[in-house]
Amino acid sequence: MRLRHRKCIPSCSSNPRVDEDDYPWTHSKSSILAWLHKSLARKSELAQCIATAMIGPRTWIGGVFNRTGPKSSASNRYIEFNFTPVQEARYQRLRERANVAFDESHVEHQKALVELWNLAFPNVTLKGMISDQWKEMGWQGVNPSTDFRGGGFLSLENLLFFGKTFPNAFRRLLLKQLGKRATWEYPFAVAGINISFMLTEMLELYLVKPRCQHCVNFVKILGEDEEAFDVLYCIAFVMMDAQWLAMRASYMNFNEVLQVTRAQLERELALEDVNRIRDLPAFNLLYS
Repeated sequence: MRLRHRKCIPSCSSNPRVDEDDYPWTHSKSSILAWLHKSLARKSELAQCIATAMIGPRTWIGGVFNRTGPKSSASNRYIEFNFTPVQEARYQRLRERANVAFDESHVEHQKALVELWNLAFPNVTLKGMISDQWKEMGWQGVNPSTDFRGGGFLSLENLLFFGKTFPNAFRRLLLKQLGKRATWEYPFAVAGINISFMLTEMLELYLVKPRCQHCVNFVKILGEDEEAFDVLYCIAFVMMDAQWLAMRASYMNFNEVLQVTRAQLERELALEDVNRIRDLPAFNLLYS
């Protein structure tokens, strides 16, 4: 089937909001499928449309989250606290990581990308840095380096950490092994980049010193565990996938799912009895 119009999906910001505790199927499956068959012809074009809806044009500015938008109730609770030397050093190191752009001409960045491929498809030989094979992992096109605009090199590090530390959960999400899935699923790699970007916004890594309760709690956790951010990324990914299934979501709902995921993460990080990243209730999702 050929596309009649090269038009991307509408932004989910115009859709009705979904309450975190209620997951209605707001569109009939037959009507969505009918629309999809008219507007989309190939999986790669679907991934490109989702990526545009999720993080917008190829710039650092995110389409889902922005720094001047409304804050959740948890984010409105600003507090003052003093860094310990360890907390400050680790927080600044994390901020530095978040500011490193992906550079396709950088040999180490290329090696990291190839390493990710080998984690995802250990028995399949990659034909090149530019190849149709990348689409199978959920990149927009033949060159994955063009998709790092929102997450930078940090998002690739996050995906690598996920694959190495929690390989079963990584493959479960990559291959969409659990639950009754929508006909049009979220692309794994592009979704991962959006999660990295979402976490940098949620934790206020653009500030010299965070102010909200869940951010302060995270810095305290980071002082005890230098891998806290990377583990939090893995938790966020499996939580997003669980929300996706609970909401019976399709690609039109990705933004809503990510917003619900962010709100739940903020609540869990703000809990008084969370002293380690593994104390988060959602941590167990990594082993479900």
